Formats: sequence, structure tokens, C-alpha cells
Amino acid sequence: MGKFAAGIALVTLTAVVHAQDAEPENLLPGENTAKAQQDAKPAATFDEAFQITSEPMVQGGLPATPEPLVQPWTVAAATKLANIIDNIAAEGLDPKDYDGQALRTAIASGPSEELDQLASRNFVWLVEDLRDGRTPMDARKQWFVVDPDRDRFRTGTLLTEALASGDIAGTLAQLNPTHPDYERLKASLAKAKDPAKRKLIRANMDRWRWLARDLGKQYLITNVPEYQLRLTVNDKIISTYRTIVGKPGRTATPQLAETVEGVIFNPTWTVPQSIVKGEGLGAKVLNNPGWAKAAGYKATKGENGWVTVVQQPGPGNSLGRMKLDMPNAHAIFLHDTPSRNLFQQNERALSHGCIRTERALELAITMAILGKGATKDEAVEVATSGEYTRVPIEREMPVYITYFTMASDIDGNMATFKDIYGRDAPVLASFDKPRVSNRAQETDEEVIVIEDDLRT
Repeated sequence: MGKFAAGIALVTLTAVVHAQDAEPENLLPGENTAKAQQDAKPAATFDEAFQITSEPMVQGGLPATPEPLVQPWTVAAATKLANIIDNIAAEGLDPKDYDGQALRTAIASGPSEELDQLASRNFVWLVEDLRDGRTPMDARKQWFVVDPDRDRFRTGTLLTEALASGDIAGTLAQLNPTHPDYERLKASLAKAKDPAKRKLIRANMDRWRWLARDLGKQYLITNVPEYQLRLTVNDKIISTYRTIVGKPGRTATPQLAETVEGVIFNPTWTVPQSIVKGEGLGAKVLNNPGWAKAAGYKATKGENGWVTVVQQPGPGNSLGRMKLDMPNAHAIFLHDTPSRNLFQQNERALSHGCIRTERALELAITMAILGKGATKDEAVEVATSGEYTRVPIEREMPVYITYFTMASDIDGNMATFKDIYGRDAPVLASFDKPRVSNRAQETDEEVIVIEDDLRT
């Protein structure tokens, strides 16, 4: 591996380290086409650019036992709630899902136990839909994200706060996703006239509610049908990378929220048995040592005849020069690829589930430095050593693998994306059915462990 002609520049809000995709002879500040960074002011250091400024979103003073879900309502407070229901379509929800008319009738009769029951129930339903999303789990295909907001924003506590303050609307509004795309979709919904378009906007607004309300101050987020990955700080795009995602069907990329725990430079690849045995690679490696050495394969045959094949680090390694270590039950991670020509294709649903990233070495070095796992000089050294090296991430870096068919593109323009996995239909269909109360919070869908053969 060649020497570097220049060191890595510190990452700023307008430039990140840039690794040459073919042969990384230089690591220089690279340009990003994202409009979101054009007005950003450079930071002098990493700590300035990437401060740990996230705050816990848990409500203060949570009681040991949950607050009751039925509480006394005044006529004034209940009237405010009824007005919210009348206008809830602005948030992509349907007023018909709530007992608005019955609530109005109870209000007209004055304070009563019936008013308390109706108002409390409607408030609880609104909290469920605004905080957790209206879509039931059986309509969220390959959705494996556990939303923490149910614990952070307890329904009974919100009800107590709303009634104590009298600010019913403000209490519910704090549940809205903080990501700018939610408000952009909301603005698009206000302008849309076509029923089909309105429904699609509503579906994608609801998808934001499936996630944590606040994604954090710094994170990676990839929208699978857009084939793009973003490094984001304070909801500003710092850098973008084209991606290759799973093929439709059993190897479609699932939707996850995980955490990067380390960066693996010059990774090895343990070949899946579907290839070792099913495609005869094990026998080929054992019987052709010269070819195996040239391809970087090493095979081990156990006493029971079981053959294990591991591809060593090198330019032809199927994982390329790096992978992000983000442990999960699906064995999904972000990694490099030697087949970089595939990033030039428009349709890039080509993998067996894992996400291959453009300019992966740039991303890896950025993550190592940003995560306080290595200095810039150390990151350069391990990246170019040719040896397997795992650099731990000390700063938490969430990764969100999402699926939005309407969202802001990398230039900040609202766009629609092809529904490559057919995941829109069940979400849209659920809007035509009565809302489901006490919805499950986790899916019981099968966890498919991906064996990415990486050979495309």
C-alpha cells in the first residue's frame, strides 16, 4: 500500500476526510454536493464540529407507578381537545378515528364521569398515534426498530401534565418528530389535493413516528429506496454516500436502528456455508492452493469434515477495506466493496441484505476519528497497513436504516422514491381500517440472518 502524500484534514461541518476510491494515495478534504452544508461555518476542531450535546429525553420526575389513564377534565380543557381532534388531519391522522362527536355531546352536558372517560380515552389515543405511529406492527414489513418514546413519554404522565398546565395542544405537539422532514411532509400535505398523494404523504409522516422522536445530535441514516447514506450532525448533512442495498425478496434490507461499536479496517470475510458447501468453494480452495492464495482464501477442515473458508484482507476482499461493526440479530452492517463500478447504476438493489457504501474508506476514517477511537494519524496508519484492525468507537453513533418513499433527497428537495420492496401497500391499507388500540410495540416477524455472498 502506498504512502500518503498528505495527512488527513480535520473534519469540519463543510468538509470531511476524502479517501481516493481507487488507491488512497491522498486523504484530502472532499466536497459534498448536499445543499444543507453550503451555509455552514467551518469548525476549528473535531470537538467543535461534533460536540456531545444530546440530552436525555426522559421526562423529569417520573413516578414509580404510572399515572392513571382516566383523569378529571374541565369543560375548557375538553373543548381544547375536541378542537385538536377536528384539526388532526394536519398531522396526517384521521379525525374519524376519534370520538369527537361523542366528546362534543359530553362537553355540552358539563363536567361528568362520562366526560372524564371520553376525554381521557381520546387523549390516550392521540398520544398513541402521535408518539408511536398509527400503523399496526403487522403492516410494518421487516420493521425491527424498538421505539424508545413509549418509555420516555409516558401516556399517563402526559395526561397529568396537560391537565395541570391546560396546554393540551402543546403537550401533544411535543410528541412530533424533530427531524425537519416531518415538517416538510406536513407542509406538502397541506398543499396536496390528490387523494393518493395525500395518502402517501401520510404514510411517510407515520414512518417518522415509528422512529425515536429525536434521532440524536449525530448519526448515520440511510434511506434504502433512495440508495443514499448520510452523515448528519444537528440535522445538517455533513457528507453523503451512494449505497447498494438488498435485492427484493428474502434478502431485502430490513429496517433497523443500531449503534456503531467499532470500525474494522482491512476486514476478513468468513464465507457463508451456502457458498463454501453449496457452491463448492471449500473444495476448490482445498484442491487449488495456488488459486486460493491469489484470491486470498484460507480453508480449514475439521475432524468432522466441516470446511471453514476465510478470505484474508486485501484489495479483492469481498468486504473491501472496511466494515462498520454494528452488532445485530440480522448480521446487517455497512461495508466497502471491490465492485465499486456498481455505484454508477441508478438501480442498486443488488446485495444480499448488507449495505455497501461508496467512498467507504473515507467513511471509516471519519467514524474512527469522530468516535474518538483513533487520531487522524492513527486512522491513516491502520487504514493503510493492510492488516485486520478493529478500532473501537467511544462516542455513541446511531445508525438508522430507514425506508421512506417520500422524503427530502440529498439536495434538500422533496422527492418520491420507487417502492422497491412493496412496503407501502400494507401501510396504506391500514389507513382504511379502524385504528388499533393497545398496539404491539415490537414485531413478531421472522428475523432473517443475512448471508451476504457479496459476489454481484
